[in-house]
Amino acid sequence: MTRPPFSFEKVIDVMYRAGKNLKPYFGSAKAIRYKTGNPADSVTDLDIKTEEFILKELHSLDPTIGFKGEELGVEGNSDRLWLVDPIDGTEFFRRGVWGCTTMLALIEEGEITLSAIYDFVSNSMYYAQKGKGAFSNKHQMGVSKRGLKDAFLYIEMNLNNEENLSKYLALDKICLPLRGYPSGIHFALAASGKVEGRIGLDPWGKDYDFAPGQLLVQEAGGVVRNIGKDTFDYRNLNYLAVNREVYRDLTTGKNPIFPIR
Repeated sequence: MTRPPFSFEKVIDVMYRAGKNLKPYFGSAKAIRYKTGNPADSVTDLDIKTEEFILKELHSLDPTIGFKGEELGVEGNSDRLWLVDPIDGTEFFRRGVWGCTTMLALIEEGEITLSAIYDFVSNSMYYAQKGKGAFSNKHQMGVSKRGLKDAFLYIEMNLNNEENLSKYLALDKICLPLRGYPSGIHFALAASGKVEGRIGLDPWGKDYDFAPGQLLVQEAGGVVRNIGKDTFDYRNLNYLAVNREVYRDLTTGKNPIFPIR
């Protein structure tokens, strides 16, 4: 089947319009339910409406592409599909705290081929296409060149696991691991060289929380690999998305924290 053409610019326009609709409610949206007992797991009606809007607009660009969203689930083609998080950091959005975004990635035959993260609060669009680099508002981005001992790394780990805790404590002795409310904007900070990367080990998120940012870091010159492997599959949620110097320091040497097995 011939795939109907669509331009990346039109995808970016969908993201801009979705964010424009959200911005007036920054700091005032109300939760309609919570997915779990965690206070950070809130859902607003805007999460649902935004995802419905993005689904409709993307379907109009190419109806053959499937869709997987945080609120609406999966429909259509699974070999070629959009991953969408309509409001990443909903609780930030509700409280009027910077760090909430709208995120999207295209998966084709198991690979992330394009992505966008829109910081609609500051009107910063971060986007990448496989093999074409990563950009912020049309300015090309690049990861930092700092090594592990100078690194700021966003960490999302389940520290109830003893092995995970030991790895976190090992990181804490060498660099500055940053924990707290995980957000897709952290990938954009890594891709732009402001921090050195992000690590997920038994994280709480799903593939749509990570895939958009993983491509950003990769296309900005970083290394994205699954932990313990020299390969990457976006469906494996244990990952390193870091600059090359940090990746070398984490995976090689006498006692690497994340050795390649």
